[in-house]
Amino acid sequence: MSTATASTLALRGGTPVSATPVPFMKPQLHEEDIQAAIVVLRSGMLRASKKCAELEERFAALTDARHGLTCANGTTALQLAYGALFEPGDEILVPAWTYIATVSMVVAAGCVPVFVDCLEDTFQMDPADAARKVTAKTRGIAATHLYGCPVDIDAFEALAKKHKLRVVYDAAQSHLARFGGSGIGAYGDIVTYSFYATKNLGTGEGGLVTCNDDTLNRDLGLLRSHGETDKYLHERIGFNYRMNDITGAIGCSRLDRLEAETKARQAAAARFDEIVGAIDGLTPPAVTPKGEAVWHLYTVKFDTDRFTCTRDEFCDALKAEGVPTAVHYPRATVDQPALSKWNRHNTPIASSLSARVFSLPMHHGLTEEHFRTIADALEKVAGAYRA
Repeated sequence: MSTATASTLALRGGTPVSATPVPFMKPQLHEEDIQAAIVVLRSGMLRASKKCAELEERFAALTDARHGLTCANGTTALQLAYGALFEPGDEILVPAWTYIATVSMVVAAGCVPVFVDCLEDTFQMDPADAARKVTAKTRGIAATHLYGCPVDIDAFEALAKKHKLRVVYDAAQSHLARFGGSGIGAYGDIVTYSFYATKNLGTGEGGLVTCNDDTLNRDLGLLRSHGETDKYLHERIGFNYRMNDITGAIGCSRLDRLEAETKARQAAAARFDEIVGAIDGLTPPAVTPKGEAVWHLYTVKFDTDRFTCTRDEFCDALKAEGVPTAVHYPRATVDQPALSKWNRHNTPIASSLSARVFSLPMHHGLTEEHFRTIADALEKVAGAYRA
């Protein structure tokens, strides 16, 4: 038994593994990002212009999509996608385990969410459960590439083809993820992204949609900007969901580093697989076969039968040792009060995960010292609470 395991928990008066907490995320800007924004500020061109167009073109190419359109944030990206594809009253298959925006924007579009359970190992939307829940009213699938890991795209594309469904992939957490050797932008009808400050590519706020159909791309563009085809000529009802060039410039600057930072996240996940996999009662997240994850979050499964504490008590002890954690998510989407009207579907795995998962620090700036701290803290806390 190691010294870390045998020592008294910091929560109980012992010495913490590290007096300096491991950073949970690393969202700060670099000097070149700040300078890129300053160039736009000095130009006076603050609205969506050349930098937004550059970000659209470059990001779409990196994801193997034909078209990209920037927008105000990831939630408006979902609104654009659903507005372009669905009609009020349509039933849409949605994940029971994801961030609420994937589902709440289905409701905002006047559609009916049908909750689909998740898989125990990857936490991704279960295609077999989705197939069981297709009805004559089903018109689409809204599947989240959760935590940076793709869903089983082959299965969902096959299901969509069989029932003539449209597919939206919410990739808010999955910039540059790949499936079957291709970028995830190559699949589905529309893929949506968030550039919120903590995302792998964070601009503060911001979002983007990609697609591979020229007509659909035009429809998305009209929805994004008041349905305007010419100055003061409005073909359809639309919104003001545009990005601005300050945000676009920050996005372009950060995009220069995204591939390298993604590789660093992937290397960190490999280290965590070893660290977490060595501890009885904790299970590393699995990756969908054929998928290449980009690890926005590294979410661990906690076996309540292997410890004498709850998940929250375990996380409190880790924090005291210098390792912050977070729970993604403390409540399943299907169990959110705002969505209770539509909770008519059996999703036992999703409903149970809220007490059984926690996320470890994950970012491109993790060092060898951070990994040692996390490994020692996990071993120490697990040993203290071993059932």
